[in-house]
Amino acid sequence: MSSSKNSVKDALYEAPGPKTRKIINISTGLSLAAIAALLYIIIKQFIITGQLDAKYWSFFTRITTWRFLGAGLLGTFEAAIISGIMAMAAGFFIMLCRISKLKPLNYFARAYTEFTRGVPTLLFIYFFFLAVPQFGLKLAAIWKITIPVAISASGVVAEVLRTGVNAVPKGQREAALSLGMSDSLIFFKIIFPQAIRYVIPSLIAELVIVVKDTTYAYVINFPDLMQNAKVLISNYDAMLSVYLVVAIIYILINYFLNKLAQYFNKKSMASVNI
Repeated sequence: MSSSKNSVKDALYEAPGPKTRKIINISTGLSLAAIAALLYIIIKQFIITGQLDAKYWSFFTRITTWRFLGAGLLGTFEAAIISGIMAMAAGFFIMLCRISKLKPLNYFARAYTEFTRGVPTLLFIYFFFLAVPQFGLKLAAIWKITIPVAISASGVVAEVLRTGVNAVPKGQREAALSLGMSDSLIFFKIIFPQAIRYVIPSLIAELVIVVKDTTYAYVINFPDLMQNAKVLISNYDAMLSVYLVVAIIYILINYFLNKLAQYFNKKSMASVNI
């Protein structure tokens, strides 16, 4: 019964002994003291330079400020959701090519994956912002940010999905073949549903990266959270306070996504151990 509670983390890391726990406690205490000292120095510098003056923070008491940031946040969500959906669809297609028995498709998928993983997202954005219009193709701002971000993420998504497919025991496919099921039916009815369950935490982790990549939307003047933050900074000359508030918002979003990944990870492990 106890084995049912074991996880990959339990298998990789043993519980620390008394000596190790003592070292961990001392290290934790020293780290907290160092962080507290650093915070004290930072806050003291803020006070000295006047960054905590009311004029830099008072506009956050106005509902219009939060309404403006909220509109930017909706833009961020819109870009992240569209990018995520496109990355999943493209990643699924690339994964199918990667596991295909047809060599040309396999080579194409390998090249695509290596290319998208090796090129920074910002370069893709500049390409769609500066180069694509030269060919007479004028895209709306939302597509100039979502397509590059989706392309950049799709290679990783494809590899994550492929890892999940490879994790499904091969005996299940052989058993299904013995029952007369076709390869496509085996894949979509048996293998892929299990593969998705294995890799949901990794896919959510990739979604966190997609959300972060949407912050490049300022390059194309798409009204996301960062773009609206820049407008507030221009209006109130309050760079520190605005960036601090926006950073907290991004931290909360990514914290929620990480908690969601941990929830699905525990649920997945529980279902595997049944």
